[in-house]
Amino acid sequence: MKLLRRLGSTYARIGRTYWTWRWGLLLLGLAIFVPLGLLDALALQVDVDSLDLDSGIKVAALILAVALVTTTGLLGEVFFSGAVAISLTHPENDRPPPLSHIARQLNYRRLIAVDLLYVLFVVVGLTALIVPGVLVFVFLGLAGPIVELEQRTVRGAFTRSWEIVRGNFWFVFWVLAPIEVVGDAAGEALVHFVHDWLGETFFASWLSEASSNIVLSPLFAVAAVLLTVELIHRKDGSGPQLHSAPGVTG
Repeated sequence: MKLLRRLGSTYARIGRTYWTWRWGLLLLGLAIFVPLGLLDALALQVDVDSLDLDSGIKVAALILAVALVTTTGLLGEVFFSGAVAISLTHPENDRPPPLSHIARQLNYRRLIAVDLLYVLFVVVGLTALIVPGVLVFVFLGLAGPIVELEQRTVRGAFTRSWEIVRGNFWFVFWVLAPIEVVGDAAGEALVHFVHDWLGETFFASWLSEASSNIVLSPLFAVAAVLLTVELIHRKDGSGPQLHSAPGVTG
């Protein structure tokens, strides 16, 4: 019952934060996922089977196309989670920073490295056995926000995530896993809806990829940031503070 009450309180906070910050999150999402949606759509237009290549090169081309789609999506998630972390904890005058400030502050190399390694670890874990993949997903799932909130190195962010999640495994699991699963399903439904509406066109691919990320990515990002802040406070008794001012200026 204690876990259920804690989960209920956390989901309520995630919902309130998402709603209070909806316009700022929308602005961030538009700035990030509209151009990245274009890259995703371009990658999805590659028809490897139509290329006059031998089988080995076709396989390499297919891998490259998939990698491009995956990488552009990851870059958006990395930027977005970092941007949300900066926005929700920016201390100056209890006001969120402008987009230009967020762009300057983000630790691009560390965030991209953390995200790529995290996804690699999860995929390898799920491929080998389901349990290792789930453990990695939960124990290392807060490394991205930690990079921005505590200015950790890549290795330090993974270590810190493991440290603060330890003892809170099921709590973190039941917050992040449902959001990830439901978000993926909702994203697929939105993509199919857009394609049914506009057909299998380049514009439909661009719009569906961008809109699904703009609508759904904030939920996971907000959840990860709120969890990270709460667990740091539980572990150390201090840490980054959330502020309540909504939106993103400038």
